[in-house]
Amino acid sequence: MSPMDQYLSLKQKQELALKPKMLQSLKMLALPILELESYIKQELVNNPLLELREEKDDDDIDEGNFEQPAPESENTLEDSIEPENHCETISEAKELTEILDNWNDYHSGYEAWHGDSETEHTESLVKYEENAKDKYLEQLYPLCLPDNEIDFLTELIDSCDIYGFLPKEYNICNTGRKYRINAERAIELRAILMDLSPKGICASNLAECLYAQLTEEQKQNRIICALIDGQFDNLIHRRYQKISSALGVSEDTIMAAKEQIAKLDPKPGLRILASNASYVFPDVTLKMVDGEYVVIINDHITPNIIISPRYRKMINRGYFDKETMQFVRERINSAKFLIKSIFMRMRTLERVSLSIIKHQYDFFYLGSGQMQPLTYSVIAQDLGVSESTISRVVKHKYAETPYGIFAFKDFFTSTAGMDDDYQSISRQRVKSKIIRMIELENKKKPLSDQELVDRLKAEGLNISRRIITKYRDELGILNSHLRRQ
Repeated sequence: MSPMDQYLSLKQKQELALKPKMLQSLKMLALPILELESYIKQELVNNPLLELREEKDDDDIDEGNFEQPAPESENTLEDSIEPENHCETISEAKELTEILDNWNDYHSGYEAWHGDSETEHTESLVKYEENAKDKYLEQLYPLCLPDNEIDFLTELIDSCDIYGFLPKEYNICNTGRKYRINAERAIELRAILMDLSPKGICASNLAECLYAQLTEEQKQNRIICALIDGQFDNLIHRRYQKISSALGVSEDTIMAAKEQIAKLDPKPGLRILASNASYVFPDVTLKMVDGEYVVIINDHITPNIIISPRYRKMINRGYFDKETMQFVRERINSAKFLIKSIFMRMRTLERVSLSIIKHQYDFFYLGSGQMQPLTYSVIAQDLGVSESTISRVVKHKYAETPYGIFAFKDFFTSTAGMDDDYQSISRQRVKSKIIRMIELENKKKPLSDQELVDRLKAEGLNISRRIITKYRDELGILNSHLRRQ
């Protein structure tokens, strides 16, 4: 058979194509409340059919006043729309009006029950310390890794120094066994971690760190790889002639490769330290009412959206060309989708909040101050949605609770170790116990980190000394020698 012979074959391929409206809805779901306000205002600018109305205008506008088209007269424009199309436009406008009326009534009643006011919103602005390390770990959630692998990777990150390097004596395989992960998979997972942004974190040495940051094209460059791997000491001491002789290339080639290496980050860990504190606005308020929690969405920026009186008259009159009619109908559909997307955002926020409350029962109902290990996948399964949806809801959003303001991501905690029943223990729970033990210690003979390990073990919590030291440092608690009075 000739190589030029042609074949006809069928292939089945599965793809996920998101339509523009779906992308808009997902974008609105991810926006925090203050950004949502700006987004909606921009949408009102883009859609002249809609406008915001103050309460004082209620008596001036009859929102339901859409009339059937009048009989055509001699003055009708030649290219005016057909009566049946005009009726469809009026019907769609009426439907939009009903949606707006229902939305405004719902939102007004929601805020009236909440007792909302601008003063309350202003007072809700609080300072919140954003943890860049947690934000870095958020990149793992779309990978749909099992909980034990997430916990393993979290421990790897916690074991790094401030520059992002693992200690020289650190044994990845031994740590993997703690989480029932074999050696081969432990090495694969660390490679995944090193490929997150910023790249190179969890490297064992500088060469590994820099190599992880190279592009695929750079990894094929023999000179760049050699400079990082075997000639790095000569490179930093500017022994270019020695490198040139060893690699058999000109010094100009060495300098060109050096320029590319100079753009890499030798200390990527510094980029995932806690960032500066900023003022935030809570997206939801979680309030206890008659022994049960209710979720109040702080969406005070969207009520009183109406159809513009100018366009209302235009729709009633009906004597406009087909292009204008098409524009009006497109704006009507766009407005309907906007309101539905806002409502769905509120509903999804409410459902996620209630699910978090259910899974963090001790924290909310018992006031224990302790959170249980919780991942996005648990909430996603509870609500029957994807983890990416939970990720969008959680991102950059905050909740006001009886115990203070929390980022949504604060309710998702990884593990610090295992108890005697091999159940995961949250970091927050361990930190709470460390604080309690140190508050009750003999100030003349403070507890050492190893003694804290032993006491926690006596309570059935198996935590390494390194983790205890790390959490004590995070809590700003001095070591036992410096605490002695």
